[in-house]
Amino acid sequence: MNVLLREVTDEDLPIFFEHQREPEANRVAAWPARDRDAYELHWRTKGLGSAGVSKQAIIVDGAVAGFVASWTQEDRRMLTYWLGQAFWGRGVASLAVAEFLDHHEAMRPMHAFVATSNVGSRRVLEKCGFRAAGEPVTGEDGVEELEMRLEAGAG
Repeated sequence: MNVLLREVTDEDLPIFFEHQREPEANRVAAWPARDRDAYELHWRTKGLGSAGVSKQAIIVDGAVAGFVASWTQEDRRMLTYWLGQAFWGRGVASLAVAEFLDHHEAMRPMHAFVATSNVGSRRVLEKCGFRAAGEPVTGEDGVEELEMRLEAGAG
């Protein structure tokens, strides 16, 4: 399996849109799917069109498998990733996040939030050096999340 990262392009957005509509992905991530217009608006204004956002498409054997990205929010550097369900369970996310952190995002500490029910994503973050930063917190949406942090020199 060949996993590589490249800059996100407009052509990736329809694929990412379909990935974020997968019911099992929404359930596991505790994140609702957006409609096409809202999804593309978010990517065009906060992703593709925003300085300070680092975003890479995850490519597996030539196919767009998902993305990994970072941005600054409330003076913290944040990390997110999303992987199409067809690519789960093969080590793709761990490889892609590690590559991103090693070659595309040097800022530390790095923060990520994960639904406590999303055991797979927490494991990916832990493999990449993230550790729990406090106790889980239940948000206004009723989702219990855990903040994970990657310190300088970790990973």
